Amino acid sequence: MSVSYNPQERVFRLDTPNTTYLIAIVDEEGFLGHAYYGKRIPDDNMQYTMRIFEGNVVPSVNNRDRVAFYDSLPTEYSTFGLGDFRESCLQVLDENGNRGVGLVYQDHRIIPGKPSLEPLPATYGETDECETLEITAYDPVLKLKVKLYYTAFTQIDAITRSALIVNENDQPITLTRAFSACLDLDNRNYDVITLHGAWSNERQINRRPAVPGRQGISSLRGVSSAQENPFIALAEHTATQKSGQVYAMNFVYSGNFMANVEMSEQGLTRMTMGIHPNGFAWNLAPNDSFQTPEVVLVYSSCGLNGMTHTFHDLYRGHLCRGPYRDQRRPSVINNWEGTYFDFNEEKILRIAEEAAKTGIEMFVLDDGWFGVRNDDNSGLGDWYVNTKKLPNGVKGLAEKINALGMRFGLWFEPEMVSPDSDLYRAHPDYAFQLPDRPHSLARNQLVLDLTRKEVRDCVYQQMYEVLSTANIEYVKWDMNRPLTNVGSYAATRENSGEIYHRYVLGVYDLQSRMLRDFPNLLLENCSSGGNRFDPGMLYYSPQIWTSDNTDAIDRLRIQEGTALVYPLSTMGAHVAACPSHMNGRTTPFATRGHVALVGCYGYELDLTKLTDEEKAMIPKQLEDYRNVGDIFRTGDYYRLASFAENGKYDVMMSVSKDQSKAAIVFVQVLTNLRGRSILMQLEGLDENRKYRCNLDGSVRTGAAWMYGGLLLPKLAGDFLSALITLEAVEE
Repeated sequence: MSVSYNPQERVFRLDTPNTTYLIAIVDEEGFLGHAYYGKRIPDDNMQYTMRIFEGNVVPSVNNRDRVAFYDSLPTEYSTFGLGDFRESCLQVLDENGNRGVGLVYQDHRIIPGKPSLEPLPATYGETDECETLEITAYDPVLKLKVKLYYTAFTQIDAITRSALIVNENDQPITLTRAFSACLDLDNRNYDVITLHGAWSNERQINRRPAVPGRQGISSLRGVSSAQENPFIALAEHTATQKSGQVYAMNFVYSGNFMANVEMSEQGLTRMTMGIHPNGFAWNLAPNDSFQTPEVVLVYSSCGLNGMTHTFHDLYRGHLCRGPYRDQRRPSVINNWEGTYFDFNEEKILRIAEEAAKTGIEMFVLDDGWFGVRNDDNSGLGDWYVNTKKLPNGVKGLAEKINALGMRFGLWFEPEMVSPDSDLYRAHPDYAFQLPDRPHSLARNQLVLDLTRKEVRDCVYQQMYEVLSTANIEYVKWDMNRPLTNVGSYAATRENSGEIYHRYVLGVYDLQSRMLRDFPNLLLENCSSGGNRFDPGMLYYSPQIWTSDNTDAIDRLRIQEGTALVYPLSTMGAHVAACPSHMNGRTTPFATRGHVALVGCYGYELDLTKLTDEEKAMIPKQLEDYRNVGDIFRTGDYYRLASFAENGKYDVMMSVSKDQSKAAIVFVQVLTNLRGRSILMQLEGLDENRKYRCNLDGSVRTGAAWMYGGLLLPKLAGDFLSALITLEAVEE
């Protein structure tokens, strides 16, 4: 069993293949204490780790120091107002204006498998893949019930957490903070690891020492954001890719969030994660409930590699869904950087004809096909075909592209509206706005109020008519601005603090409808590139556009940070035109192909403008994607060398699960002037098997390749690359 309860010790345990998590019922009142999380152990009697009897502060022994107890107990779900002055998970405001909350154990049950958190996205598993612990805690004064959910996976070292908060009072209660998880650990000279960034520079790895006080990350942009990804980890200061302890949290949510690390004077470090409390106030009427989004917890005793492999395995097999979950995504050609808004059917077909000759599988028509849309100043919200550009409609264009042997995909931005649009002129109240204040425009567009069902229905009906009348097999769902002026015509003063969260629920509702009505559709999420690359989006789309920055060298850092948590199979990665539209850099066509190979592969350019030499390279690149790309898609990923750290070169590797094949992409950013080739120790191979290297046909044991190393090829020039493969040979 993954979950069990020891009534003698009054301890709950959750086991994964290599980890154990222990929860203790403390003292006569039934406080829920955190006893242990780490490498798997057989013991249940680990309450001593909480030091609850030191200083005689346990209430049953010395009630005069109850505050000292609250402020030192390693707790499972921290609350505000009674004496725990550290970061809290739950804060409320009752009808009398009081804010204190105190939870004690009431009962529990163990559930085979994993209950759904609908309408929220969440990981999933069958009864033989996971088991769930539901602990009910209760505040008898507020008559507030909190059901704490923990799911342990039987084959993956991941534990998920969430909370269901139920008002059993006959008066309403306002939730002013409702986090999903809390983890109290002893201070151990930790580093905090987060993924910071900006548009075109997403998910840059930041590692810094944990210090006394609070530090963390958050987003108030209405999306999880490019600035701060909803991931945070504590790693021992000495932890490396291969060794050391790492504790990580990742939020299965796509809106405002907060994650904090706090070191207290009591010798504890607390991690918390949940919906950002700023702008949040949820009114719980009697008998109403609120479900918090899910947090994924991962512990690794094998350094960052162990953490990464756990996240990748969990998300590939227990978060992504649909027919493409376990399939290679089709290679695509997207016209955006090739044409921008300046296209017609003739120009699109010329690009498609060139693509068909090379073997590219799908054509994706980007922004500009609808309404009056010749630039980004108008048309959003009018999802009907611009017949001046496409005289035969989307249906006619799709048929012509299908006749070339290619599949067809289409771009939408369903969450937005242009002030210059038929939709806005008819329904200005459909957009978020604050009375008597000017619009805060971004990209000259407004955000639709998706908290309202009638707005969602209006948008979806337009999309449905397009998708149901043409053979569209792929949708790129874009979202190009943050939320501001967040006011709804449907909101009252009492529920105005619910708008941000209800907006995210509205997005989830729209994407759920689309996948329900078009179950074979490949959905790719995008938000100004990677503004919403988070686990919540992966529940609906098995791939996400990683960044609008398609420059191969910049992508090394972006893809490294993304792959720290998210599977390579989910990263949209395209070969783009040079000089780069982003930074003016020119890189070889082969290098651009190798960098994109590790993700969901495609091209973002006008194929008619390529040289004959570049066109001739595409069939081999597509062959590599079909063969070698599968190793990156399904295998175990290793970061062997980081350009972000060394400033000279980058080496990424993936090994198939059966350890029979390995693929390595080496990018020499700056020419190696030392005169000696780089000796790179590989990882993840079977020490006792022999592997042949494609560079020179040499055969060595996995032990030799890993401990002796592989000589990387000496390349003469900057921005050059090599694709290296190893394959097991039988003698």
